[in-house]
Amino acid sequence: MKYLHTMIRVTDLNRSLKFYCEGLGFSLAKREDHEKDRFTLAFLKYGDDSAMIELTHNWDTDAYDRGNAYGHMAYQVESIEEIQRRLQKNGYDLSWGPGLTPSGKTKMAFVDDPDGYEIELLEYR
Repeated sequence: MKYLHTMIRVTDLNRSLKFYCEGLGFSLAKREDHEKDRFTLAFLKYGDDSAMIELTHNWDTDAYDRGNAYGHMAYQVESIEEIQRRLQKNGYDLSWGPGLTPSGKTKMAFVDDPDGYEIELLEYR
C-alpha cells in the first residue's frame, strides 16, 4: 500500500493556491477543471515527496462545515523560521509557536490555511 494524497475542500482556490505554493512552498503538480460538474481539483506536492494534498474547489459552494473530527496535517521541515518568513512575506503567519512538542525533543509550530485547516510543522534536531 502506498499513501497518495489527502483531499480538503476549499472555498477560494486562488487564495488557497497562494497560501500553499507561495506561503508554504508547495508546487502545483496537476490541475483539473471539470466544467460539466462545476469543480476543480488541484494536486500539490512538496519537493520530492510523492504524497500530495488535493484541493477540491466546488464552484458553487461558499462555505463548509468541517465538524470537530479533523485534527491537522503534519510536515517535517528544515527550518520553521524560514517557513515563517515566507509565510509573513505573503501575508500569513504562524497560528502557534514556534515552541516544543510535549516531549520537549522536537521544535514545532502550527499555521492555519485560508479555510482554517491546521498544519503542524515539525523541525527535528
